[in-house]
Amino acid sequence: MKDCTLYKTMDIIGKRWTLCILLELYKGNEKKQFNELKNMLETITPKTLSTRLRELQEHGLVKKEVESSQTPVRCNYSLTECGREFIQVIDEIKNWGLRWKFDNQECSMSDCRFCGIEDVLYTK
Repeated sequence: MKDCTLYKTMDIIGKRWTLCILLELYKGNEKKQFNELKNMLETITPKTLSTRLRELQEHGLVKKEVESSQTPVRCNYSLTECGREFIQVIDEIKNWGLRWKFDNQECSMSDCRFCGIEDVLYTK
C-alpha cells in the first residue's frame, strides 16, 4: 500500500489538526504567525502545531517565510498554490457531510463562521 496514491494522500492530510491548520491559514490574512495559529486552534499543543506545519511544508501545502530583519525573528506561514487548491477538497468534504450526514443550519450558509469557506470562491 505504500505506493498507493490514496494511501500517500491520506498519510499527509489524515493526521489530527491538519485540516484545521489549513483552514486557519485560508481564513482572513494571507500570512499568519505561529502564535496566531496557536491562539486560533486553542487546544493544539505547540509541539503538534510545529510538527504539522513542518509536515505541510515538506509536502508543499504550506510555505514558511522568515523575517530576520526584526528582533525577535518572525516566521509567517501561508498556503501555497497546492494548499489553496486543497481548500476545494475540504469544501467538498463539508458539502458531503451536509448532504448525507449532518443537519447543520449554520454550516449550510455560504460563509460558515467556523470554517470560513465561501461557496462563491469556487465558481469556474
